[in-house]
Amino acid sequence: MIDTTSPVARDMFGVLSDGRAVERVTLRGSNGFEARIIAYGAALQALVVPDAAGRCEDVVLGHDDLEGYLGKRSFFGATVGRYANRIANARFLLDGVAVHIAANDGPHALHGGPDGFDRKLWQVAGVAAGAQPAVTLRYVSADGEEGYPGRLEVSVTYGLTGPTELSVSFEARTDRPTICNLTNHSFFNLEGSASLSDILDHRLTIAADHFLAIDPAAIPLSEPPRAVAGTPFDFRSATTVGERIRRADLQLQNGRGYDHNFCLDEADELRVAARLEAPRSGRILELLTDQPGLQLYSGNYLDGSVQGKQGRLYRQSDAICLEPQVWPDAPNRPDFPSARLAPEGTYRHQSVYRFSSRGVPR
Repeated sequence: MIDTTSPVARDMFGVLSDGRAVERVTLRGSNGFEARIIAYGAALQALVVPDAAGRCEDVVLGHDDLEGYLGKRSFFGATVGRYANRIANARFLLDGVAVHIAANDGPHALHGGPDGFDRKLWQVAGVAAGAQPAVTLRYVSADGEEGYPGRLEVSVTYGLTGPTELSVSFEARTDRPTICNLTNHSFFNLEGSASLSDILDHRLTIAADHFLAIDPAAIPLSEPPRAVAGTPFDFRSATTVGERIRRADLQLQNGRGYDHNFCLDEADELRVAARLEAPRSGRILELLTDQPGLQLYSGNYLDGSVQGKQGRLYRQSDAICLEPQVWPDAPNRPDFPSARLAPEGTYRHQSVYRFSSRGVPR
């Protein structure tokens, strides 16, 4: 049972086959806003958000029990690493030395390889109550895990930094040069994860003038970023996700929809990267991040083979992912922002998910 009175509650979400317990921590804000985080994959298991009428619903896809997360790998709400997104041919040069990592997407590496951070049991390292409840989870990735060099000590902190605002902050340190690129992989449907509607009518704005064109394997092409102007990738003003998603466009064909990195203005501080609005509930999500890229994924590979919360089968475009990160395949592209992490440095990444609502016309 989850304590419904305290700003922080802890309960048992399940037990792994080796007997290790998987804890869940619930952070509670105002007006019914709450985030539930599980130690398996350091994942956001639920995010309950009020709508314009004050009705609270979970707005992220996932599972009601641990068994769902242990089944088909879907990255629902997970902390993804050691390298989020793709690395071409599962290899890269680091300080002039070839590094070969585990492939799991044909010949390429995706989201850390076949046994990435989303498949690990993290330690609940600290919980803070009070006006801004938070939980910190930690994981130590051994030198050579999935082929990556260096022992990497990683932490992620989920905190409620406003009445309806969730902050996700990552830190990592290494004992030898390596690469690091972490993100949260939540699937959002602002009408509610139990709704029968898709996200094609959600209005999306992305603060990016350029995106990365990809080949059919979703690897960035060997060309500079393309301008979004005049393409289906122009979300500089609010546009419904579905307005251009079925156009005869080679990039949409290669991604089976949107599965592309948008190139944000480089900054070392938080700035608004995207805004998502749901037409019926009136919920609004503003995403702020300090990362150089934002991966837009329109749920193209949800095919009804995964049973999620309340027994619902998840299908294409049932949710949308907005993943702040370094650009895909950056370790092979010196013209991209760098993902290199040295022992004297600290990897840091902060993203804020700020929710509000507007009146819905009747």
